Parts: sequence; structure tokens; C-alpha cells
Amino acid sequence: MMSELSLNVLDITQNSVKAGAGLIEISVSINADVMIIEIIDDGCGMSDEQLKAAVDPFYTTRTTRSVGLGISFFKQAAEMTGGRFCITSEVGIGTRVKAEFVLGHIDRLPLGDMNATVETLILCNPDINFVYRYRVCETEFTLSTSAIREIMEDIPLNAPEVTNFIKDFLRENTNNCNKLLKGLHI
Repeated sequence: MMSELSLNVLDITQNSVKAGAGLIEISVSINADVMIIEIIDDGCGMSDEQLKAAVDPFYTTRTTRSVGLGISFFKQAAEMTGGRFCITSEVGIGTRVKAEFVLGHIDRLPLGDMNATVETLILCNPDINFVYRYRVCETEFTLSTSAIREIMEDIPLNAPEVTNFIKDFLRENTNNCNKLLKGLHI
């Protein structure tokens, strides 16, 4: 199992990239009892057979190894906290992965560094549109790479000045949202 949930998000989002997604939405929503992480893409989607197999750790479409652990680990991580997991997909439309974690459960993995995960995804995939939403109770922010492209015009998303802007934006807004957590370890 992965040591933090942000690594699961990175792995699952890489699946979206490989599925040809042009838009990938990642959201983290935290309230007093539950943390919900959702990844939605407009990639090639999966058939019903592939969808059923996706949660099987012994199934993968990769040729470099014979197991696919990302989705099954994410599902296990949610369910071992008493939470829920759902994956839906439609061929030609895309895929949605949603996991709910009971925050106070002793077996809940830490969220990890979602800012670094989002930064890495954008830096390594500058042509994909990403939307990242982070919410704690009623305070939230959204980072949209299409909005950044409009502001930065001809400067690529992986240019140093843009990556620094993204890093600072994520840090400042995450810190602002996390003020509401008051000692809760996410």
C-alpha cells in the first residue's frame, strides 16, 4: 500500500494521462468527519469488463509489470477507514474515481503533499488541462490550468516563472484553507 493518499492520486491521474485525457479534475474536500478525494477525466474510458477488473490488483493494462495496484490500493485505503469507494466509466466519455475516508479512523493514511502532486502533474503534462479543487469546510479554492494559460498567454505551463506561480498559489491557498483544521492531521 502507498504511504500517503497523494501518491494514489498521482498514480490514478497517470492512468488518466495514459487514457488520453485532455481534462483531468482532481478534488479534495474535507469536513469534520470525512475527506473525499475525486478524480474525473475525459479519457477513453473503460468497458464494463475493464471497469470490474480495475479494482483487481492482478489486472493491469501495463506491459512493464503484471499487476496494477493503484486503484485497488486506493479502494482498500478508503474502505479500511469505514469509508466508501466508487469507480464509474464509459467508453469514449471518461472515468470517475471517488473515495471517501473517515477522518478520525486510526487506519486512515495521511493525505500527503497534494500540492507537490498537482505541481508534478502539471509540470510533466503541460498540454493537459487540469482543474484542482481543495475545500476545507466552507473555504475552498480552485486552480485551473486553462485559466492560467489565458493569463500567461504564450508562456508554457512548465516554464520556471509559471511553475513558481503555481507552487506559490497552491501553498498560499492550501494554508488559508487549512487554518480551519485546527490540529486535525490530514
